[in-house]
Amino acid sequence: MKISYNWIKQFLKIELSHDQVAEILTDLGLEVESKSKYESVKGNLNGIVVGEVLDCVQHTNADKLKITQVDLGNEKVQIICGAPNIAKKQKVAVARVGSKLYDNQGNEIIIRKSKIRGEQSHGMICSEYELNIGKSDSGILVLDKKYKNGTPCNEVFNLEIDQI
Repeated sequence: MKISYNWIKQFLKIELSHDQVAEILTDLGLEVESKSKYESVKGNLNGIVVGEVLDCVQHTNADKLKITQVDLGNEKVQIICGAPNIAKKQKVAVARVGSKLYDNQGNEIIIRKSKIRGEQSHGMICSEYELNIGKSDSGILVLDKKYKNGTPCNEVFNLEIDQI
């Protein structure tokens, strides 16, 4: 049987680690054969933050691309974006350079600094499909304006991490 550590903590008000609980259960005769990590979204959106689009202009060398300036809280970066709904003053989910996204098969995609049609891009403005939190890939995910620039998106979306 598989049991959630978070579920156990709902019923037993304890301040023990999942390793300590596993040891106690085994000592009681309920052998814990293995432990595994559970994330409601693979990678827990680590490195993905709220950004605000400060400027959005047409790319001179591509009809479907825009050059954006995005405030990530502690820095401002240029990101090339091809989403049709990108616009100035939007709050968006931004995958920073070095962060990892996962496709729906679980394959890792590392975000890198790149040059797109002669312009530098320092990250990626994401759709809910790219974040693996929904099915819409028709444009970027626009967030509520209440979120502060630089806020980690795993806090915005209230993702679950557990031990099974």
